[in-house]
Amino acid sequence: MYEPIPPRPARETLPTMYDLPSEEVGEPGLPDEFHLKQANFLSETCLPANIPDAEIFTACDLNLYYDPHHTNWYKRPDWYLVVGTLADWGNDLRLSYVVWQEGVRPFLIVELLSPGTEAEDLGETLRDASKPPTKWEVYERILSVPYYIVYDRYENNLRVFKLNGSRYQAVDIPEKRIWFEELELGLGLWEGNYQGSQHLWLRWYDVNGWISTQPERVEAERQKAEAERLRADTEKERADTERLRAEKLAEYLRSQGIDPDNLPI
Repeated sequence: MYEPIPPRPARETLPTMYDLPSEEVGEPGLPDEFHLKQANFLSETCLPANIPDAEIFTACDLNLYYDPHHTNWYKRPDWYLVVGTLADWGNDLRLSYVVWQEGVRPFLIVELLSPGTEAEDLGETLRDASKPPTKWEVYERILSVPYYIVYDRYENNLRVFKLNGSRYQAVDIPEKRIWFEELELGLGLWEGNYQGSQHLWLRWYDVNGWISTQPERVEAERQKAEAERLRADTEKERADTERLRAEKLAEYLRSQGIDPDNLPI
């Protein structure tokens, strides 16, 4: 499923992530707040049960270098998932994701539309021969990323493209959800509050439903502990009530000259 990238000739030395810039001089500032929160939400809920955590890498706004023949060319997806590479880069953090160094292409890329980026994100712009290929060309033709997802939060429009041969084909998702057998996970639109923002978010789910965030898991454990405490308190109250009832009955029997300890069974 994850086609390895063939090694380059021994005589050829390619730059690593330490040699390549992690950002472009003069590039606009960081993405807006929605981009950052949505990317965090995707990473936090992307928990495939069938793949070890050590083999899952997710990235947000991290340079993706894709062409060993043009080592300065890169794209910066809003969010992407790589399966089959190291989640942690030794004792260091990645400065970028360099495909020829990692040996594994992304499995899924998500782009979050902003005003003015729709044509580029959806492959509707023509390539300028003097410039690097477009996002669509890179994801579809050069990297052959199996799944490409585009979400327009302004129109609440989710589009999914799956690689069919060498071309992306739109996937029909009437319920705004798609299931990935390879991950045993699905991705869909969920409406609710995340990090203090009420919105329609992209969120991962499994066969049991929406995957919980860390705060939700902590809250669920708190509620479970509280329920256990209430159950224990209720049991104690019931036991105390039974004990008091028994004591009152024994006291009444003694007042009638009956020894409660010698009653026939």
